[in-house]
Amino acid sequence: MEQTTKKQFTYRGRTLEELKKLDVREFAKLLKSRPRRTLLRQFQIIENFVKRCKEKDANNKKIRTHKRDVIIVPELVGMKIQVHNGNQFILVDIIGEMLGHRLGEFAPTRQKIKHNKSGVGATKGSKHKAKK
Repeated sequence: MEQTTKKQFTYRGRTLEELKKLDVREFAKLLKSRPRRTLLRQFQIIENFVKRCKEKDANNKKIRTHKRDVIIVPELVGMKIQVHNGNQFILVDIIGEMLGHRLGEFAPTRQKIKHNKSGVGATKGSKHKAKK
């Protein structure tokens, strides 16, 4: 009988526990070039954001933000953050696979288009219908 073991998450060969011990600038060395550059230039902003999120998470308060450009770092994994999409706040549950991406990628600003039946004049077949 085989035991089903869940595969442990790793990012560039490191476990989540190892990543959480790293400083933001040390984690940046593991990222690809564009997020690394952003993280190294804005590490103070991101560190302050993480600190604020940890405080609110400890107090069981909702974490709401308009900062869609924040790079997701290991300290944020496991948190639930509400990201503004221009109209409302979208709840984003942060998981390990999101590391290195931006918060805004997971709160789409445009809705999926739902096409209904066409209006009068939209098709050639509706050209001769009576308009009321």
